[in-house]
Amino acid sequence: MGKDVAAREFTGEDRRIYREKVRRCLDAFARMLRDAQFDVERPLTGLEIELNLVDDDFSPAHVNADALASIADPRFQTELGQFNIEINVPPRVLAAGGFAGFEDTIRTSLNTANRSAADAKAQMVMIGILPTLMPEHVTADAISANPRYALLNNQIFAARGEDLHIEIGGKERLSLVADSITPEGACTSVQAHVQVGPEAFASYWNAAQAIAGIQLAVGANSPYLFGKRLWHETRIPLFVQATDPRPVELKAQGMRPRVWFGDSWITSVFDLFEDNVRYFPALLPICEDDDPLAILDEGKTPNLDELTLHNGTIYRWNRPIYAVVDGKPHLRVENRVLPAGPTVVDVLANVAFFFGLTRTLAEAERPIWTQMSFSAAKENFEIAARDGIGAMAYWPGVGRVRATELVLRLLLPMAHEGLERWGVDADERERLLGIIEQRCVTGQTGATWQTAVVDEIEQHSGADRSSALSEMLRRYCAQMHTNEPVHTWPLT
Repeated sequence: MGKDVAAREFTGEDRRIYREKVRRCLDAFARMLRDAQFDVERPLTGLEIELNLVDDDFSPAHVNADALASIADPRFQTELGQFNIEINVPPRVLAAGGFAGFEDTIRTSLNTANRSAADAKAQMVMIGILPTLMPEHVTADAISANPRYALLNNQIFAARGEDLHIEIGGKERLSLVADSITPEGACTSVQAHVQVGPEAFASYWNAAQAIAGIQLAVGANSPYLFGKRLWHETRIPLFVQATDPRPVELKAQGMRPRVWFGDSWITSVFDLFEDNVRYFPALLPICEDDDPLAILDEGKTPNLDELTLHNGTIYRWNRPIYAVVDGKPHLRVENRVLPAGPTVVDVLANVAFFFGLTRTLAEAERPIWTQMSFSAAKENFEIAARDGIGAMAYWPGVGRVRATELVLRLLLPMAHEGLERWGVDADERERLLGIIEQRCVTGQTGATWQTAVVDEIEQHSGADRSSALSEMLRRYCAQMHTNEPVHTWPLT
């Protein structure tokens, strides 16, 4: 959701000044892309993992403030809903045991935090959408106490002028009216960051867009929302609808949503930031006192606060990130496609597939985006979110084929090659990508496991949906703590 901000109201003058400042930041960014030395010598990768809090009955626990106080670790932060928290994993290079380092850090941190969260009568669950979450859990009262969330909620509803209407089809159908953006808190994801130089950014972003649908197909883990069985990755349509500032009329006029896939391949990272300024009105028009162009003239590096804050309120599935560390600027592709869970090793398998495949495609002599229309990549994304591991996908030179077959025959070898270029050890490559392979062979993802177990409980015990979801989540949590990959989980 971006940086912390204080509660306030905005005037028309605030918006005018902010618009001018954002454009000045964009001018400074263009100069930097031409003249500045970005940090690319030792590129880092990073992870953020969003988590749910549940009580002893596996219902949502609205206690994130108390849980964070008990955890007392700055790597853990609030998220939108009082039943959410997030861990920011320290970045690292992938070479020479990078994934093993990630796994050890994440498991140790989560296990320690989970023990501490017990003081707040909560436990943590790593899952795309908490299946026991119901509409009464996502009212405006459930927004986290940090003022930035209430401010963002107010700005989105001021722009809409009416309540949100969430409607998602699937095996079942959900139709819901919401008076806040709190339903977005149901979407808990993993964000993978890869640091790249300005000259390579477009290639990595285009590659990430090209494989986004395939990531969803093999990593789906969000089949239930408010008791309804919907898409394999219900996070995708929910996130789009739950943060949408557009009334019906502006949708009809083609105004872009704040959560979107995009509409074209790019040639520069500048394209994305320029589109942000051109097409999206400010939600949080907050200005700092500095002048980014004057800072450049002094030989220093500007933070571009307004440009980055604005970027933080536009939720691309692959988002550009500009940041300054120790006075030196760098760029990252933030991949926001993946759901959280089911286990730490499943998360690392998903991101290993992403890191490896994007590197191979970004460095290919004949780029994939010169052979494939952007609309085909977008269609893959939407179909995979709906159909998960059973999705059909288009790929140049192959045509339309099952995503699992595409991964097994073509994309896994590319991912292996890319990880080798990152310097990842052969044993780590085999272990993590072997998990993706076995998901494709068995057809079992987090989403298919959840739905199969709920079906089994409903059919054999006569339990209603609510009871079946609670029992499924109890089993899910037990398996989650084993760190055994989801394709090995039993269905009974």
